[in-house]
Amino acid sequence: MTNDLVVRDIGMLITPTGRAPRLGPELGAVREIARAAVVARDGRLTYVGPESLLRPDDVPPGAPILDAGGAVVLPGFVDAHTHLAFAGDRDGEIRQRLAGASYREIAAAGGGIVRSVAATRAADRGALVTVLRSRLDEMLRCGTTTAEVKSGYGLETAAEIRSLEAIREAGESHPMTLVPTFLGAHEVPPEHRERRERYVEMLVSEMIPEVARRSLATFADVFCEEGVFTVAESRRILEAAGAAGLLLRIHADELGWTGGAELAGALGARSADHLLFVSGAGMAALAGAACVATLLPSAAFYLRLGRYAPARALVQAGVPVALATDGNPGGGLSPSMPFAMTLGCFAMGLSLEEALTAATLNAACSLAVDAETGSLEMGKRADLVVLRSARLLDLVRVGIPAVRTVVKDGRVVVRDGALVSG
Repeated sequence: MTNDLVVRDIGMLITPTGRAPRLGPELGAVREIARAAVVARDGRLTYVGPESLLRPDDVPPGAPILDAGGAVVLPGFVDAHTHLAFAGDRDGEIRQRLAGASYREIAAAGGGIVRSVAATRAADRGALVTVLRSRLDEMLRCGTTTAEVKSGYGLETAAEIRSLEAIREAGESHPMTLVPTFLGAHEVPPEHRERRERYVEMLVSEMIPEVARRSLATFADVFCEEGVFTVAESRRILEAAGAAGLLLRIHADELGWTGGAELAGALGARSADHLLFVSGAGMAALAGAACVATLLPSAAFYLRLGRYAPARALVQAGVPVALATDGNPGGGLSPSMPFAMTLGCFAMGLSLEEALTAATLNAACSLAVDAETGSLEMGKRADLVVLRSARLLDLVRVGIPAVRTVVKDGRVVVRDGALVSG
């Protein structure tokens, strides 16, 4: 199957540019090309510019032609924080939350992450691959072409390895590009609650070395939060992961201030995520380390946390800002990056252009794939989204399907909102 493609009659092509995160006032500085065309050869972009300047020699012989019909074309979205490798559901506790129960109350009663752990431990790899593919299909239809996927619902060596193997297998058989993250430090499992130091030791001396030996993850992550992993524990786990060759991410300052952002800066983490309660010192640490703040407004919305991360303050502090869905069974209920962008704009004060960069190039930077994707530039993967209209604003009209066509590596994978088989 060919990975050559010509996209013509683009009303407006809108993309950030570069291979580094956009900061401060530059976050919203996107390139706009009216009446544009795009050419892909072997899955890579070889022409991005005005259609009037496209030469016959620029077009691969016999390349399929996709007519954008005057619509907006954007880079494929990059979802930099998801927890998709799980079995079962948590529908009951979502209803509890709607009745007024808090995240901490549900967790204290035996719900939350540990409920998904029980179901995931009982699932074999094939079952995990099947549900993962289904969730990836949902994301692809919403325009996501690259996604980070975490383990973290196994919380024992065999189950964590099985989850990461499922992520790898799903990625090999799905159009989307997946970036795997080891999140064995998602929670202290019930069997280790009385002696939690045993679990930290297991993570450091058993799980991380085995994950690294099998080359199953690019990143390691820790849920640094009151009642989960302390800053000291998180530091030990992340330092061990870094020594094993894994890049670092951290869940930081979501339910209260812990100093997680400060730790991320000190360790040179690639990303610090959530950050609803990040301090001024934490922002300075992130800016100094060029650590991306990956913000998850959909999670704050579904968890009913009553506040959102201070996106505008982070931008003003010179911190690279990205957006992600936090797809998970308890709080990240939407697979849609356009919905995350909508909340980024209307709940966190980003402009449409800033939200676009946060959902594409900056998210790619947080995953260390900015040389490959995140913007529509020659040499990068031909990952792009064709909207249904000529207005960028239609991307944030919740309930109106905004994405018509999705191209991954130069191949149409979603047409008129439906997956293309093969």
